[in-house]
Amino acid sequence: MEITAGGLLEIRITPADVGKRVSVRRVEDGGRLPPSFTDTVGVLTSWNEGVLTITRKDGVSVRIAESSLVAGKTVPPAPARRRGPAASFEELARVTARAWRPLESEPLGEWTLRAAEGFTRRANSVLPLGDPGIPLDEALARVTAWYAKRGLPAYVQAATGAVGTQEPLCAELERRGWVNEVSAEVRIGALAPVGDADVDEAALSAVELTRAPDEDWLGRYGKVRDPELARRMLVEGPSVWFASLGGGRAIGRCVVDGRWAGFAAVTVDPEHRRRGLATAVMTALARRALEEGASAAWLQVETGNPGARALYDGMGFATHHAYHHFRAGR
Repeated sequence: MEITAGGLLEIRITPADVGKRVSVRRVEDGGRLPPSFTDTVGVLTSWNEGVLTITRKDGVSVRIAESSLVAGKTVPPAPARRRGPAASFEELARVTARAWRPLESEPLGEWTLRAAEGFTRRANSVLPLGDPGIPLDEALARVTAWYAKRGLPAYVQAATGAVGTQEPLCAELERRGWVNEVSAEVRIGALAPVGDADVDEAALSAVELTRAPDEDWLGRYGKVRDPELARRMLVEGPSVWFASLGGGRAIGRCVVDGRWAGFAAVTVDPEHRRRGLATAVMTALARRALEEGASAAWLQVETGNPGARALYDGMGFATHHAYHHFRAGR
């Protein structure tokens, strides 16, 4: 917090700082002695009628009464803590989008409306990389109507936690009753360490790489209501590879796109977990991606998946930003 030479806390933010990253301290209203304080860091997304809204990097918006503030200041963007390649948010957003191509899309200003008959939220949500070109309420009305015409719920995929991400949009969606149904992290790392991972050579040699998923692969993936639709979607991408070990005991998917290799659908039969099979699958895919000239890796992992997060931690992946799927309120 900002402390003067006399040791006093100061409030050095005003409504003119909306849109900037700030750090504030507020006193909790509980009549405790000594008083209790709470610190919040995030983007100041609004300051209206005596209430501040600060959107944290995890996408959660915190409302704070102006009267409870005891200190506040603007702070620089969060430092990059990732290991491996440097990447902008926009570069990663476009690379990850190409790995989950929709069956149809339509521009709305700098937004892209995407639909794929409901297969994966990533291909059935709005990608808002800029300004829709019309007022937000009108844009959201068009979004809702576009998805309703296709018999789909309306989702907006908005990101937080990196320079250029969409904390203000998250706050505006939340204010309008849109619900954050799921959050995930986009993690990045160098590709070579994944290809050089300490892995059981017998398991690695048993990994089969193909250009399309077979029945065993789809069965292990377990998110398939329409196998033909799933195949159409999963094979789309710049250079897509599927890995399978032991008739579907462990599977994975990798999309090679320039310098990037994107990993997805790494899944292991519960009876065969903790045997290094996921590592074997990822190592085999990484080696193929290295052969195609990739040098950096990315993946997406939901925040409620501690097992996968621990695996990726061990491989050197670090969080670049988070994204959230907001669904239109009913």
